[in-house]
Amino acid sequence: MSRVFIVLSLLFVNLLFADFDASKCDQIIDKQVYKICYSYRYKGALAVWYKLDGNLVNKINIKKRPSFYTEKNLKKRYRSHSRDYTHSGYDRGHLANDASFDYDMKIVRKTYTMANIIPQAPMVNRKTWIKAEKLERSVAVSLGSVNVYNGVVYGLKPQRIGKNQIAVPKAFWKMIYNDEKGYKKCFYYENDLEAKAKGDKLRSHQIDCEGVKTGYVVW
Repeated sequence: MSRVFIVLSLLFVNLLFADFDASKCDQIIDKQVYKICYSYRYKGALAVWYKLDGNLVNKINIKKRPSFYTEKNLKKRYRSHSRDYTHSGYDRGHLANDASFDYDMKIVRKTYTMANIIPQAPMVNRKTWIKAEKLERSVAVSLGSVNVYNGVVYGLKPQRIGKNQIAVPKAFWKMIYNDEKGYKKCFYYENDLEAKAKGDKLRSHQIDCEGVKTGYVVW
């Protein structure tokens, strides 16, 4: 893997969302190729953001996947653990998805921190939300690069799972954009345990990106 490509990817992330309002995050966790806005209250992410380089996406497609690990940059009382999800009925769902970073095993591993994982309904994680993840890679390749912003919506009194009482999100949203090429699309998914994969279309989740600022997300 070219070190030049990886260094450029790190630079993209550092420049991306330079005006982001960090006051909404209890802690920003810098994973170099993406960043996490983390909430101590929910013991999970409020958002993650990154920039994909079309020259790297789908370059290798490493099949092997590492194990989930606890984020040591967080104080112990705010951490989530893989075992919190056992028998919960929810998947360990990536925000910065592993398939968008599977051009280098060390980079893939960065997406397996539990700080990047939120409880996702199985059909949402495996069948519906994944379509938006595939789109971001496709757009990165076709446009050369793409910015991605993934947000999490929590209810007023969210369900909690596991010994560490991880909050279960109400919904998720994804913004995929490249301002230079005039491309922007946003998608919204309810975190529904009864979600059906049959008949689900990516376009049925598309929203006006202004909605991201006016009520679809808690910011």
